Amino acid sequence: MENRFKMQDIQPAAWKAMYGLTGYLTSVQLTKTQLELIKIRASQINGCAFCIDMHTKEALNNGESHQRIFLLNAWKETNKFNEEEKALLAITEEVTLIHQYGLTNATYSKAKEFFSEEAIAQIIMAIVIINAWNRISVSTCLAVAD
Repeated sequence: MENRFKMQDIQPAAWKAMYGLTGYLTSVQLTKTQLELIKIRASQINGCAFCIDMHTKEALNNGESHQRIFLLNAWKETNKFNEEEKALLAITEEVTLIHQYGLTNATYSKAKEFFSEEAIAQIIMAIVIINAWNRISVSTCLAVAD
């Protein structure tokens, strides 16, 4: 697959704004593990090879296990993720697949058992940001680095 164009060259102001949003994630209370789980899972759903590759490598560098990454797309079927992580992943899936049901009351209520409203807002923003990056990467055919 050949890159179509470099968004950063064609729309530098938009690219800079996206990086600004991404920079915001350095100031949230979510852990690196939580952020990488969000990024990988949303990228899996969206079929973004570039982002899956990048965030899987980052997760491994941050100490995530290979097994948990291998099982991430089947997180509901394993005990490798704790209840807090399962709530985080449920939000990730429902916001990424917003056209299906939206963020359901059941998932929101479960998340409130583990997260404050501030943290849930940060989770939603992290999901929105990675979904935007996925759409840029997939639409421009951004290739996975060798």
